[in-house]
Amino acid sequence: MTSLRTLGSSDLEVFPLSLGGNVFGWTADRTASFAVLDAYAAAGGNFVDTADAYTAWVDGNKGGESETLIGEWLTERGNRSDIVVATKVGAHPDYKGLSATTIKAAADASLQRLGTDYIDLYYTHFDDESVPVEEIIGTLDELVRAGKVRAIAASNISPERLQESLDLSDREGLARYVALQPHYNLVSRDTYEGPLQEVASRSGLAAVPYFALAAGFLTGKYRPGTKVESARSGRAEAYVGTERGDRVLTALDEIARTHGVQVPTVALAWLAAQPTVAAPIASARTLEQLPALLAVADLELTEAELAALTAASA
Repeated sequence: MTSLRTLGSSDLEVFPLSLGGNVFGWTADRTASFAVLDAYAAAGGNFVDTADAYTAWVDGNKGGESETLIGEWLTERGNRSDIVVATKVGAHPDYKGLSATTIKAAADASLQRLGTDYIDLYYTHFDDESVPVEEIIGTLDELVRAGKVRAIAASNISPERLQESLDLSDREGLARYVALQPHYNLVSRDTYEGPLQEVASRSGLAAVPYFALAAGFLTGKYRPGTKVESARSGRAEAYVGTERGDRVLTALDEIARTHGVQVPTVALAWLAAQPTVAAPIASARTLEQLPALLAVADLELTEAELAALTAASA
């Protein structure tokens, strides 16, 4: 039985891999989404990540499609209390930004789509620096007190604004961020490592990194001379053939062979072992993609292997 990890100072206990919901209602239809969610839950997974804006970028979608599918799955399976549902506010086409009015209206819309009366973990999707942290935290605190949200978190925020928010919560006794969702993986370390990671570490925040597999590059299927048919290939291909990308893949290949596991499992295991990281986020369009992600729960890399990957990705 995989041991669950506690998210920061909250009472939320999560599986060490968060299942990304950005593909639900986009590259995974209802049937495929339900199959992936079923298999994830059957393996002991309990931490599903989505956002109200998913998947507004798809032609004909309005945003909220991913939440709707997850909500229908929770209702059909009757397992709401077993699943830690994380969603986000601030980027939905109809609810942009983080004013008090927007946050409250967006939270109610998310609850309705998810078919539930509470959100376990509620992130500000992108910081809105036009709104004072007093207004943002004050509004999130109201949602927590109303029982609509269990814990709050931030994503895409500067170290300064994050610290300011935490200081305010401590000073005023308001709900306090327990987690942070940074862009962080073996080929993108600069956004998180440094001041942001220091604030998280000092303040006891859990990091739940997105793009944990660099939009698919760290699955190992993107190589020089290989063409991958994927809606996300544009992002992944940016790393193909770069010196850093090649070094990282070489190190991943070697360690994967040693352990008899797949490349993405090793990439996720490196991330999961980094300071402050509680659970990387990765998404699966199909059942075939899921086992390599779930396997991170059982793979512990040696100090030498972690060091080799860190050096390769420098």
